[in-house]
Amino acid sequence: MLGGHNGKSRKGTERHMAYIGRRGLLAGAAWALAAATGGAGPARAAAAPASGRAAVTEFRGMWIASVSNVDWPSRSGLSAAEQRRQLIGLLDTAVRRRLNAVVLQVRPAADALWPSPLEPWSQWLTGEQGVDPGWDPLGTAVAEAHARGLELHAWFNPYRVANHTDLDRLAPEHPARLNPGWTVAYGDKLFYNPGLPEVRLFVQEAMLDAVSRYPVDAVHWDDYFYPYPVEGEEFDDDEAYAEYGQDFDSRADWRRHNTDTLVQEMSARLREVRPAARFGVSPFAVWRNSDRDPLGSPTRAGVATYDDLYADTRKWVTEGWIDYVVPQAYWHIGHPSADYADIVPWWARTVAGTDVRLYVGEALYRCDADSPTPAWRDPAELSRHVTFARRYPQVRGHVWFSAKHVASDPNGAMARVVADHYGTGAVPR
Repeated sequence: MLGGHNGKSRKGTERHMAYIGRRGLLAGAAWALAAATGGAGPARAAAAPASGRAAVTEFRGMWIASVSNVDWPSRSGLSAAEQRRQLIGLLDTAVRRRLNAVVLQVRPAADALWPSPLEPWSQWLTGEQGVDPGWDPLGTAVAEAHARGLELHAWFNPYRVANHTDLDRLAPEHPARLNPGWTVAYGDKLFYNPGLPEVRLFVQEAMLDAVSRYPVDAVHWDDYFYPYPVEGEEFDDDEAYAEYGQDFDSRADWRRHNTDTLVQEMSARLREVRPAARFGVSPFAVWRNSDRDPLGSPTRAGVATYDDLYADTRKWVTEGWIDYVVPQAYWHIGHPSADYADIVPWWARTVAGTDVRLYVGEALYRCDADSPTPAWRDPAELSRHVTFARRYPQVRGHVWFSAKHVASDPNGAMARVVADHYGTGAVPR
């Protein structure tokens, strides 16, 4: 996503295919969704269509990235009325495209798109971090999405602090500025240190503040845990490792434990704070390559979540810590190193026998008539993805990156998906 699921700007060349996370993003009725009650598992109730016919059950989502104004707002500094108008327009786009869920980035960089008592207002709203935009974007988004029969999944980035390393550029009351020892500068960006228990507790509190205030349908994380590797640099967590990591066989094992703990703790706390909400993660799609681990996928990606991001995404599925997973399968069918036709079956096998729902993240942003890759010039490529994925009953739907491309559809790929596969409205499954 994104990130990053984020402003996914790593869109580049095949040479950088290992980094195709979400970096840098038409007529039908949406069914009204019944309020889910009871247990915290992934199953959710939905209202039947008014006709009484059985509803199509399929998750059809799109990401709305706010970091760097990737999708929304179109630029910082717009009036509250214009920000709201643009947001409503994207929700209406989702309805026109016969989608049933939006994944809105509400904590892009240790900041907030709601009146948080713990973190400053996001700079992507007003142009200056900490400045009140004059309205409540998340509260509005939840109400307006639900009024349209759309689920609203609140997308948070746990550890990214800033797309620079200057603490003095943060709002004066920013927790990272008040606690500089919580941060690590890496790759010209600033991150919270996942190895510090106080950081892990704080980021959970920051996210759960939103969850406690608004009836969000899910908490959604993208692919950013420990940062993507930067050649020639080391993530400096020496002091934290010396204090907390000595019982582990390696620093890598300790880092994975830190990420596992964040996921497990957040899962448990979400069930306490809002039991009806689900917990979903959208990781980079390669857990491990099979040449390194026989359990891995038949891929040759240059990055793997287990080894490079210290995110054991397969474990989170098998342990049932998450309710759904959206691997960012941002490659075409036939890609020589990470074939969509290899990645989807691997994830289907991974979720089989669990209660974790599988949705596939789709790279609509790559569809371009001028793409250097022939597959992405073909408007039918993503329609073929849906056809292929539907061979696997474990695949419950798709999520499209990103909203501005769902709206503009530069080469007609989204219209082709809608025409071929979204002939009727659907309730999420």
